[in-house]
Amino acid sequence: MTDLSSTTPTVRFGRLPRRGFLLGLSAARVACLCVAIAVFVPSIFVGGAIGAAVTSPLWGGCGALAFVRWNGRPLVESLPTAGHFLLRHVEGQTRFRARPAAPRPSGTLALPGDAAAIRFLIDGESGTAMLHDPHAHTLSAVAVVHHPAYVLLAPDEQERRVHGWGRALASLAASGTGTRVQVLEVSLPDAGRGITGWWDLHGEKKRRGEWPIRQYEMLMRCAAPSASTHRTLIAISLDLKAARTHIRQSGRGLRGGVAFLRQEMTSLETGLRSADLTLATWLNESEIAATLRETFEPGRDTDATQSLADAGPVAMDEHWGYVRHDTAFSAVLWISEWPRVAVPPYFLHSLVFQAGIRKTLSLTIQPVPADVAIRDIRKAKVEYATEAAQKAKIGAIADLSDSAERDDVLDRERALISGHADVKFTGLVSITAPTREALEGSVAEISRAAIQCGCETRRLYGQQARAFVSAALPLARKVN
Repeated sequence: MTDLSSTTPTVRFGRLPRRGFLLGLSAARVACLCVAIAVFVPSIFVGGAIGAAVTSPLWGGCGALAFVRWNGRPLVESLPTAGHFLLRHVEGQTRFRARPAAPRPSGTLALPGDAAAIRFLIDGESGTAMLHDPHAHTLSAVAVVHHPAYVLLAPDEQERRVHGWGRALASLAASGTGTRVQVLEVSLPDAGRGITGWWDLHGEKKRRGEWPIRQYEMLMRCAAPSASTHRTLIAISLDLKAARTHIRQSGRGLRGGVAFLRQEMTSLETGLRSADLTLATWLNESEIAATLRETFEPGRDTDATQSLADAGPVAMDEHWGYVRHDTAFSAVLWISEWPRVAVPPYFLHSLVFQAGIRKTLSLTIQPVPADVAIRDIRKAKVEYATEAAQKAKIGAIADLSDSAERDDVLDRERALISGHADVKFTGLVSITAPTREALEGSVAEISRAAIQCGCETRRLYGQQARAFVSAALPLARKVN
């Protein structure tokens, strides 16, 4: 007799590494403690309690910088971000205004910040618009991907597709070309006309009084207000420095980079097919331009022949915790912790399908070559052993979090030995709303939805403009 029962595959993520310079403390926190001790000890010997009281603002402030936390981080580690934001604000770099009358270099995108250097070129063979970042030395292309409802599939089918997606990433890691992948799941609130429109045109009006028809119409009325339109984009970015050997075989310079990126695009398309993902098309100039304009000005009807040269925002202001661009406000959340217990592969379902909120979930995946991953694991094991020896020497109690992080490193090593690929990934959620009040309400809802998924989110204060470009636009940029 055949057993038809099957179990749902599960995944588990490791903790965010918190290794420090000394005893789990970062170099900045150790420096603050050294300054506090250097001030406190001489003041006690020289002036006693009065001397310690006089110098208390200095050593007390250094101690507070080292131990007081804000937004999940010690104050001393937040100071560089705050200082950089203040400097940019004073110099006027937090404000962007389009200047139609001012000439721009040919082939550049009118984007704010350091993304302004990105250029675009058209591949003559495929018609794909490729984005070249001369500062980061990358060349990128963007594709639209179609896929069925994953949650509705059988567990065996889910496991097969997860394995196929993993093999697609493993092939990119094995190439050693530094190819980076960005997956964007764009969710747009929908009025529900797609649900009710077909029924209004083709429904049987003569049978409206029957019970099945009444139930179906009631279901449509309940589902229409929470409807959303979803779009999945995959951007692939080639590191021109890491792939220079392969590029030299395809031709030199940017022309060779285009030829080799075309090969990587074909390889990715083959890997997606093994995961039953359909690559609909690689975006051309007008399609990428429409995507950018829709991001900066939601709800705007884009021209089918729009150029990338004028696809950027007309105006954009960066504030401490949000950005204002054209007709909307946006904020970016960083997924700082992923589920540390076994969860099904669709654990982000409640976050992706949160109704009534315009958002973009961005996953930036950087495959790591096996030799580099092994070196990183060995380095981490040495650091954990050294830290454990230091704590034992001074009699400090070891935390369970230290052993959990060490076990995560060992799990990574076992996976590499078994033939799996190692990846570095970053998750960002960009939330957009028409008003500031609506934005804050949407951010609170997304934060609660992330908790239901087993994730922890953190608002990126002081770096919202750069985070918005990385999270909401399909540029496959490196996220630090």
